[in-house]
Amino acid sequence: MLRSMYSGISGMRGFQIKLDVIGNNVANVNTVGFKAGRVMFKDIMSQTLQGAGAPVDPFGGTNPQQIGLGSTISAIDTIMNNGAPQVTNRPLDFAIQGEGFFTVVNENDEVFYTRSGNFYFDETGNLVTADGWKVVDSAGAPIVLDDMSAVKSFSFDSKGILTVVDGEGGTTTFGPIGLAKFANPAGLEKVGGSMFRSSPNSGEAIIASPGDTATGTGVLLVGSLEMSNVDLTNEFTEMIVAQRGFQANSRTITTADEILQEIVNLKR
Repeated sequence: MLRSMYSGISGMRGFQIKLDVIGNNVANVNTVGFKAGRVMFKDIMSQTLQGAGAPVDPFGGTNPQQIGLGSTISAIDTIMNNGAPQVTNRPLDFAIQGEGFFTVVNENDEVFYTRSGNFYFDETGNLVTADGWKVVDSAGAPIVLDDMSAVKSFSFDSKGILTVVDGEGGTTTFGPIGLAKFANPAGLEKVGGSMFRSSPNSGEAIIASPGDTATGTGVLLVGSLEMSNVDLTNEFTEMIVAQRGFQANSRTITTADEILQEIVNLKR
């Protein structure tokens, strides 16, 4: 069987995955805190027809003769560039200007990380995500207002400190909101809901306060949200490249099939 047919199949599979990733990027162009993906390719292997030869007087050396056998996916990277902040003027919307992640805990006490900062206070005073997961402070404890009925007003500053004013004019501070920093943030694993969790290649989370210059977690932009970092211009360009690449590989298979048909017809 012709090698080109199997090479074409491997190429079609690769470009199909690339289109899957591009489609997911485009679908999440307006998802708060979303990080785009990128597909990288590599060749599979090469069949050596003739090895390289060293120079032997009076002859020069010869290069190896090899035939490639297709391509495969080498990596699906997560692009961690910051998205543009969108001003909402809502006091519980936060964007991170830096490399940190908000730390949240679900109902099973599992820890996750996110760049999506649209938070709320629930009925019991817990600062939570839209899914009801608790936002924790720099010590790893949930941020809770014990008596919501006594709260007259509240505000966060750029360092994540919550200042609460009660009905009598007294003030109490909470927090700060904890931000996590990773040695390799691209190694984080997406789990859906704009959430990530640590992996063996992301490194352990370093929890610090916003504005901690030693860790570089960044500061908070209160009243703003970080939008998706998907670049539609780039995505549609890559979509065209992937489409043409898929078509070219399918043409390789079609041509190989026509050659095989000619070989079969030799018997006639």
